[in-house]
Amino acid sequence: MNGWYSPALNKDMPIAAYGHYGFALLLVPTASADYLEYERFQLIDSIQPYIDSGKVKVYSVNSINTESWMNNHMDPRHKVLRHKQFNDYIFNEVVPYIRNHSSQETPIITCGASFGALHSMNLFLKRPDLINGVVAMSGVYDLTEYTKGYFDDDVYFNSPMHYIPNLTDHNILEQIRRSHHIHILTGSGAYEDPSSSGRFAKILYDKNIGYELDTWGHEWPHDWNTWKNMLPQYLATRF
Repeated sequence: MNGWYSPALNKDMPIAAYGHYGFALLLVPTASADYLEYERFQLIDSIQPYIDSGKVKVYSVNSINTESWMNNHMDPRHKVLRHKQFNDYIFNEVVPYIRNHSSQETPIITCGASFGALHSMNLFLKRPDLINGVVAMSGVYDLTEYTKGYFDDDVYFNSPMHYIPNLTDHNILEQIRRSHHIHILTGSGAYEDPSSSGRFAKILYDKNIGYELDTWGHEWPHDWNTWKNMLPQYLATRF
């Protein structure tokens, strides 16, 4: 495996990196997983040709979902604060880390499956000045799907289905609109929710934000084989 691992940012938040050249693909894990999940489930193998050819350099970070929305023993307010800390970690530590190991001009595209898709979309939409686009696979973009009824301002501002319809900041909207890489992918098989992707795409449409919505058929469930087919196809044809 063409990977190396660095604990440089935080002893609890190591990063896996694969490759040496190309745009930066920042992978965010699924629900309760770690920074090696995409390697463990062979998604890295599925995109290895694009890593080896220098099209893309991949960075995979830890999630904190077991310390926030996936932890049934935490106070909901503490969960959302932890979610915000994760955002800040990406913006203030991971993005500079990637820039230092590539260049200041290297595009950064966030990518994730399942809960990782929500995080990836949210990270891009909140800071389009730092992140250049997103590939979101099998996502639900309403954070309240995970909050078990809890809702406050911080949930609102981390739930793209909630805050994007009311976003009026012209500069942020224009930065989002300049991206040519807002890719929303979903299967239609078991445990997929293509209607959620469609609803969110309609919100982007209403804000005059360009996007690509790609709904795969019923033979594609909410599972690794789907994502191992989706991501290589998009790296081959969209980048």
